[in-house]
Amino acid sequence: MARPDPSKEILLEILDCAFDKRSWHGPNLMNSLRGVNAKLASRRIPSRKTIWQQTLHAAYWKQRVLNALTTSQRFPRPGVNWPKPPAKPTDAAWRTDVELLQDIQKRLRAALLSCPAEKLNAKMRWVIQGAAAHDLYHAGQINLLRRLVRGK
Repeated sequence: MARPDPSKEILLEILDCAFDKRSWHGPNLMNSLRGVNAKLASRRIPSRKTIWQQTLHAAYWKQRVLNALTTSQRFPRPGVNWPKPPAKPTDAAWRTDVELLQDIQKRLRAALLSCPAEKLNAKMRWVIQGAAAHDLYHAGQINLLRRLVRGK
């Protein structure tokens, strides 16, 4: 298999380290979700979003970046920006939403690999780097929520 061009390799590495590969800074998004179940994901801290909301929000914006690289697809959950978790949280529903996040990441990686060079301009590279930064931001938010929930 031919190697992707160097700019794509760098963008893939940035996306992967922020999402689920080893990184120097600490937990990435998927590390932050490790061990989280529906009860913990839906636990409400006053004036904060839940872990579940953070997860769906990350998936929603990852879908927006995917749409910028490919044909636009509707996010499969109702709502925009902060899609609502189910009213009755279950571990099965939680796993489904985590799998949604993972699937969008997988499709984003594939779209980046197949993206024509002319579409991968400075603005698009900036958007992809922003998607990785967004994952790390929400990894931090999730880790903070986990600590706050433990204190209750």
